[in-house]
Amino acid sequence: MTPYEQLVIRRYRPADKDTVLTLFSIGTLEHIRPCFYNAMTSSLYFTITPTLCVAGYLLGSVFGAVLFPAAWVGLIYYCCHEVYAHYVRYKLRTDMQDIPRNFLSRPDDCFWVAEAEVGARAQVVGMVAVVAKHSGTEKYGEMFRMIISSQYRRMGLGLRLTQTAVDFCKERGFSKVVLETSSTQMAAVALYSKVGFNRLQSHIKAQAAHWIFSLARHSLPFLQGSIRCLKYICNSAGK
Repeated sequence: MTPYEQLVIRRYRPADKDTVLTLFSIGTLEHIRPCFYNAMTSSLYFTITPTLCVAGYLLGSVFGAVLFPAAWVGLIYYCCHEVYAHYVRYKLRTDMQDIPRNFLSRPDDCFWVAEAEVGARAQVVGMVAVVAKHSGTEKYGEMFRMIISSQYRRMGLGLRLTQTAVDFCKERGFSKVVLETSSTQMAAVALYSKVGFNRLQSHIKAQAAHWIFSLARHSLPFLQGSIRCLKYICNSAGK
């Protein structure tokens, strides 16, 4: 039996809480490094770093040539770290603190986990959630908390979790599914685009200070997909 076949997607249970919170924290904090890399390799920052090195040397000494760019790089890493660390701290205090109340107490909301047999015991290796939203008379679903354990990526689990959420939204009669993902999550963006989501806009929405997001050069592309389009793409892929 392949690892893919051993995976089961089911509704969240209270006994899953510790594993889910750990997976949520680890999976979110993994984006610090690519965020830092993307920031430092941007054309602007690629110019600022050597400029600070030259400025430090001209203003004083070799020590200044090292200190100035080092302080700059350290500041950017701190900003990238804080973008995700602050998000984790905030969510652990709010909606992730009580998953049944925030994601399972209403019929149009749901939280799923992906469970795999690891050794002789079942272990949660992925998650996704949907919350119903209203805009005037329109009812649609917003997808949250798509996280997969690193050992179970590239097995089609992301597609299965996404399809589970989309099928749920279709059953509830939602007009569309929307989600937000960070600009550093390239694999997630590729998956959502493959499934049929379309990028609408990029914006900054965060609990951390605005200057931290600005220095980290971080944005949240807002994605949207219609139920009909997603269903069609999945049916075509299954032929």
